[in-house]
Amino acid sequence: MYRQGDVLIVPVAEDAVPARAEDAPGEPRDGRGRLVLALGEATGHAHAVTGPGRLFRDAGPSGPMLLHLPEGGRVVHEEHAPIPLPKGWYRAVRQREYLPGAVRIVAD
Repeated sequence: MYRQGDVLIVPVAEDAVPARAEDAPGEPRDGRGRLVLALGEATGHAHAVTGPGRLFRDAGPSGPMLLHLPEGGRVVHEEHAPIPLPKGWYRAVRQREYLPGAVRIVAD
């Protein structure tokens, strides 16, 4: 299990990966060629993954994400040390916070 700021990244066993993820095209990369897990609203900094792979979002823009890294990769952010990830499948989840009457994604 890995954490960088408000993003949690958990390894997923290959047999637990939904079949629809195998053939899905995935999210586009940003202008720097990264797979963006979370974009900072205040700073514009991003928690992103470099290296070959694909990112799939579930249930809209704030839902959990499924990340496939066939050769491994690195999680990078302008204000955090990079985190190497071995090859495999991962679930990436944004941290949430409770406010009276609502739950929301933590703002960065």
